Amino acid sequence: MIRSAQLLALLGPLLLARGVFAQDTNFWIFVCFGQSNMEGFPGVEEQDKAGVDNRFQVFAAVDFPKLGRKKGNWYPAVPPLCRANSGLSPADYFGRTLVSNLPPNIRVGIVSVAVAGCKIELFDKDNFKSYASNSNTAPWMKRIIETYSGNPYQHLVDAATLTQQDGVIKGILLHQGESNTNDQEWPSKVKAIYKNLLKDLNLNAEETPLIAGELVNADQNGACAGMNKIIDDLPKTIPTAHVASSKGCAGRPDRLHFKPEGYRELGKRYADTLLPLLGYIAKPAAEPPGK
Repeated sequence: MIRSAQLLALLGPLLLARGVFAQDTNFWIFVCFGQSNMEGFPGVEEQDKAGVDNRFQVFAAVDFPKLGRKKGNWYPAVPPLCRANSGLSPADYFGRTLVSNLPPNIRVGIVSVAVAGCKIELFDKDNFKSYASNSNTAPWMKRIIETYSGNPYQHLVDAATLTQQDGVIKGILLHQGESNTNDQEWPSKVKAIYKNLLKDLNLNAEETPLIAGELVNADQNGACAGMNKIIDDLPKTIPTAHVASSKGCAGRPDRLHFKPEGYRELGKRYADTLLPLLGYIAKPAAEPPGK
């Protein structure tokens, strides 16, 4: 009688081969993580629900009951992309900008795991438990963490691993820092997480850049704008990291989150930062009628 472990050993190469042959090298996938701005501020404007190119897809990392999305499947990337009650995020117009600048045979996919209000420590695979279970961690944050199987980092890795059966991961997007404001160790903490993602997803740093976005800028009276100096220094710690500027991206009155137009512009800047790394240059924006 063949035991299950023996059966897995026999079938493993066949399953692996199936995954390799099913993988579409023209399907470029981007892994997104962070806190509330990567989730997207709740509420999506009607203009953002329309005109999404079918070449831009989102992988449901959790169930979206109200939207009829099931965990583990691909869907047209109509916001929200993170969870059913999240909103527009930089990932939305990052993907839209990419598909409008890439050859028509290239598709773009997003997989996103983000937790509002969390410190970067929540994505530290070795030490997240002490942070997640801390008595000071808000109950609402704990509920979000439980949505991600109690371990957002591993949940992200598991979801991203499934996407690799369908396409190729080409980059990692990060928007986080509000909860780590003035933390001089933030770049080294991000580096550790980035290295773990590369290892756990079997990726090469030179082929998988990290794009981090600035927080609501000082020109928008951002409450955590001072953190942008630390974020801007990230490439000094991670040579394959790049930063998308938030200068001029409209912020909300809470001084922590972006307005929809701010998310649209910031997402475009993520894409503009990445495109040259992929060998493409972003097309100039069309001028308004009458100019």
